[in-house]
Amino acid sequence: MGRFDAAFQMQKEPRGPTPPTAAEVAETHISWIFLTPTRAFKLLKPVEMPFFDHRAADARIEAPTTELELNRRIAPDVYLGLAPVEEEGAVVDQMIVMRRMPALRRLSALVDDPDFADHLRAIARLVAGFHATQPPVSPAPMATIAAVRKNWRENFDVLDDVVGSVIDPDDADLARTQVENYLLRRDELFDKRISDGWIRDGHGDLIADDIYCLVDGPRILDCLAFNDEWRIGDVLADIGFLVMDVDRLAGADAAAALMAHYQEFSYEHHPPSLAHHYVAYRAMVRAKVAALRFGQGHAPSAATVREYHDLALDHLERARLRLVMVGGGSGVGKSTLARGLGAHFGYPVLATDEVRKSVTGTTAGVHRFSAPGKGIYDTVTTNRVYDEVLREAGLVLRSGRGVVLDASWSSAEHRAAVRDLATDHGVELVEVEAVLDPAIAKERIARRMADPWNPSDATPEVVDYQVSRRDPWPTAIVVSTALPPREVCANALSQIDSVRPRPLVQQ
Repeated sequence: MGRFDAAFQMQKEPRGPTPPTAAEVAETHISWIFLTPTRAFKLLKPVEMPFFDHRAADARIEAPTTELELNRRIAPDVYLGLAPVEEEGAVVDQMIVMRRMPALRRLSALVDDPDFADHLRAIARLVAGFHATQPPVSPAPMATIAAVRKNWRENFDVLDDVVGSVIDPDDADLARTQVENYLLRRDELFDKRISDGWIRDGHGDLIADDIYCLVDGPRILDCLAFNDEWRIGDVLADIGFLVMDVDRLAGADAAAALMAHYQEFSYEHHPPSLAHHYVAYRAMVRAKVAALRFGQGHAPSAATVREYHDLALDHLERARLRLVMVGGGSGVGKSTLARGLGAHFGYPVLATDEVRKSVTGTTAGVHRFSAPGKGIYDTVTTNRVYDEVLREAGLVLRSGRGVVLDASWSSAEHRAAVRDLATDHGVELVEVEAVLDPAIAKERIARRMADPWNPSDATPEVVDYQVSRRDPWPTAIVVSTALPPREVCANALSQIDSVRPRPLVQQ
């Protein structure tokens, strides 16, 4: 290998586990790491990947300098210096010299540690503080929706080589569909992240194996140094990498706690769908890396590819944006169902009963009973109410969140307007019709009329009126509300979840 000379200042080690006594060698898809009892020496492989070319000596000499500078931003006491590797008096490589971290203190090794939750909080604080030291990047072409779409497609291009042999073709198609659906008409959301200052020069490769929890605080190593466009991006995508890895290792609750801690320390806010989208992207990046290792002849990487691809699919499913219409006649329980679906998906619920009060200037808790189709329930007022519901729904959808619309949806014309809204905002439309025996609906209405806080002004007489005027709704999922509310909601979700996402059409 040749002779190497390391010029660096020895630094005092913080207290921690007794260091190992034997030398070791570790390997990744891009480097070898030589471990002594107190030091780690990283040597880049002379390889070409789709995203860099380290075959030339000049590239392998220059790249460690950049990597050292970038990593010293967050772990200055770990990255000690550079060690040239010489052959016949000429420098042919350059090693990064690091203080060796105790393997038993890796975050990935501490999942069952009683202090694991505290470690996550300390790491979130460190990452948020690191992000705060980096100035916002604007303009930020690497964070636009076009750039995000390009990165996804580059991942898919690499993974295409293992579709059929490692990844199920149906799963690969599903991932592409869900990514393209999410990115459809989401330009405003991504542009707002840029204008709000959330694009920073981050770490780019936050995984639990590269984080060490020491007695004097965590150390985060090995930032992504070979591609600025992958390292500079949304802070949500940066912390999302670690959220993904914590989800894989410790489960969804721990991952959610890490994200909550990060938001607390950074005061960053986002729609949940965007977080899930970025977590899915990070899982797909790791699937791509494993696929590259598999292509280098490392057979066990096949299982890793599938693990990360499945995790990406899970978060892509959580990122799905839906506009959910819940309709039905008065007294059938559609509002209870709408609230249940809203709670499940984490969506706000917009109800015509409440909007009608606002549109007509009626004080909450005040009932204005009238004959069917009269008073504040006449055609003109009803159209105003539905227009306002759609306007408010549009605002929610623009923010990157789904929404549930609670109304009778008796009119085919009103339903068509909702379909147009879903198309305009690039979201999936879910249509649910709640049905119940009219006699039972009348009994329910009679009982709730005594509740001053129920916003509905329906009377038992309105049930027959609505039935006589209701347009057929053949595109809706039909759900009987005769069962207890929990079972009704479960039945609706079962039908909703059984619908495989289809590509949304760009118009």
